[in-house]
Amino acid sequence: MTQKEQLKGLTPLEAYELLESDPRAILVDIRSNMEFLFVGHPKGSVHIPWIDEPDWVVNPDFVTDIRQILLGGVCEEAEGPAPVILICRSGKRTVEAGHALIDADISSVYHITEGFEGELDENHQRGTTGGWRFHGLPWKQC
Repeated sequence: MTQKEQLKGLTPLEAYELLESDPRAILVDIRSNMEFLFVGHPKGSVHIPWIDEPDWVVNPDFVTDIRQILLGGVCEEAEGPAPVILICRSGKRTVEAGHALIDADISSVYHITEGFEGELDENHQRGTTGGWRFHGLPWKQC
C-alpha cells in the first residue's frame, strides 16, 4: 500500500463525526504557535507544530510527540490503533506531516483536507469557501 493510500483525507465534518464517534481519536493542530494562538483552533485539539517559527524548520520531535500522546490513551488491541487526525491552515502541511507519521509506522492517520481556514477565495481571503470554522464546528481563540 502506498503512502497516498494510507493517508486518509477527511472533510471537516467527517473529522468531527469521527472525533464524536471514537473517544480514542486525537485531533492534532500542526500549525505554528502564532496560528494556533491568534487565528484560533478547534476545541479539544492538541497543538504540536509541524513547522514553527523562528526558523521554520520541521519539528524534529513531531513524531515522538505524537507517540507520547498515543501512549497516554487506553487502547484494547482488538480496537486497533487510535485515529490521529491532523489539521493545518488549508490541508497541505498535514499531507507531509501525515506521511512522516506513516513512515514511522503510526497507522490510522487522517488529515483534514480543507484545514482550519480553507483555500483562498477570489479576493485572496480564507475562511469563505471551506475549513473547520467555515462549517461552524467548535473552535476557540486565545
